[in-house]
This record gives sequence, C-alpha cells and structure tokens, in this order.
Amino acid sequence: MSKLKVIVSRAWPAEVEATLKERYDVQLNETDVAMTREEMKNALGACDAFLPTVTDPVDAEVLSTEPLRTKFIGNFGVGFNHIDLDAAKARGLTVTNTPEVLTDCTADIAMTLLLTVARRTSEGERHLRAKAWTGWRPTHLLATKVTGKTLGMIGMGRIAQAVAKRAHHGFGMNIVFVDPYPPSDDVIKEFDATQCESINEVLEISDFVSVHCPGGKETYHLLNNENIAKMKSSAFLINTARGDVVDNDALIEALKNGTISGAGLDVFEGEPSLDERFLELENAVLLPHLGSASTETRIAMGNRVLDNLAAFEAGQSPKDKLV
Repeated sequence: MSKLKVIVSRAWPAEVEATLKERYDVQLNETDVAMTREEMKNALGACDAFLPTVTDPVDAEVLSTEPLRTKFIGNFGVGFNHIDLDAAKARGLTVTNTPEVLTDCTADIAMTLLLTVARRTSEGERHLRAKAWTGWRPTHLLATKVTGKTLGMIGMGRIAQAVAKRAHHGFGMNIVFVDPYPPSDDVIKEFDATQCESINEVLEISDFVSVHCPGGKETYHLLNNENIAKMKSSAFLINTARGDVVDNDALIEALKNGTISGAGLDVFEGEPSLDERFLELENAVLLPHLGSASTETRIAMGNRVLDNLAAFEAGQSPKDKLV
C-alpha cells in the first residue's frame, strides 16, 4: 500500500518530523521559509494531506486551486481563522486543529505579560543593560501591584480558565468574565468568578483585561476606540488570543495618551508585520507569538496533528475535526 503524500508548510520539531518520515511520503520545509500563496496552491494539487500553521492564509483563493488532490488539512495550532472553513467544506476537505495541548503554556505567557507590564520589568532590564542604573531609590520605576487586583476575561474557555487558575489561586486576583458560552457552575465556583452581562462591564471594572476569544469576522476589532476608552486609566490590556481582535490604531493611541496604563501583547494585527509605532512605547510589552513556544508543547501539537491524520487515514472522524 502506497504511503500518503504529505506536505508540511514550516519546520516542525525534529521528533515529530521523524515520525512523519516513518509514516508518510513527506515533503518537509527544511529552510523554514513561509510558503507563498502560489506554493500553497501547488501543494494542495500535489499532496493528500497539507499541514499548515496559524500564519499560513489558507483562504478561499488558495482553496480554489485546480486540480485539488488534498483531502485533509491538519492545522498546527488551535486558532483557525486563517483557514476559510466554508470554502474547505465546499471542496469536501477535512480540517483539524490542535486544542488543549497548548493551554498551559499559553496561560503561562499571558501571566508573564501581565506581570511584566504591571511591574515594568522589561523597562528595568533595558535600564540595567544600558548601564544607567545608579542604585536603589524609593521612587525608581514605580509600578502596579498585581496581587488582589481584578482580572477581566474576554472569553472564558480553556486558556482563560488556566489563566484564572494562576491569577486567582496564585495572586489572589478577583476574576470577572464575559462569554456567550459560559463555563459550568463548578468552574465559576472554583475561581469565585463573576459573570458579567457585557464586555463593557468587564472593561469598566477590571484592573487587567485578558483577551481569550477566537479571531474572525465576529470579533474583528472587538476592542476599538470606543471600548478601550471604557477601561480604567490605570488598567492594562493583555492579548494572547488573536491580533485582529484589537484595533492597532486604537490601542496605540490609548497607550500614547494614557487612556490605559499599558499592554502586554503576544499577537498582533497583520503579523508577522509589526506596526512600528509599538516599538516607541515603553508601556507596551511585545512578544513574537510565543504562547505555545515550549519544546514539550510544540511536540505535543505536532503529535496531535499526526493523531488526527491517522484517524482520517483510517476512515474515522478525527478528534479535532472542524469541518
């Protein structure tokens, strides 16, 4: 029996690539250079399974390629707003993602950003490396206390719950949230959390606001000039979800004008392109989409793709099937 032809869009952890080589006729991306649209279209015409990442725009144009050989798209990542699911379904494709396995690491990064921007530790390190430090003094780099503050969640899914666990049990933070699909009463009770009626309510009462909703048309620029203006001037915005949930122009203006105190960002609208105005802002902590970037997690993500592909190959419904 011939092996499935598989094309991988970017370099994966060596352990997972080794398994791909054992099981499939695989084309790896050894240079780790992002594929162009034309290269992705060619891949869809040349392989049985295409394995993209969250930065590959597998949109309607890419999926319109003819002839189409691919039957399975296994996304390396939990987010899937870069894949046109309607177009994929129309072409009879099975699409999967990798939920759950990256929850803890992404929650760790959210807390890292929260603590870093609140306590101004990035500024402190830059100050030290510039050899500008003259010694301890009572008013140097005064920052914001985290313990006991209110953390507002925009979305209360798995990652948000993991952040709430760290924040509530580790730092005594009060948890408030808004979500059209709220968690169980047991989860709410675990964190002594308060469910709010609207995003505005969360924004108005929170000292920190952490974004945990999916990207896409429904949440595009959910946090815009009007909504950001509802936050406390002492508040901080944390985003480890999707960049386009936040309007870049609105956030940059708010950070410049002191509408809010700061922001911690692991994702950006239009990434990997970065609006260079962010680089001028001392009150913005910026990370290059590191949410799941631990060796253990990235291997687990790759293995999750392999599990979904194996199920598809066996004629079963993959665990993480989106369409």
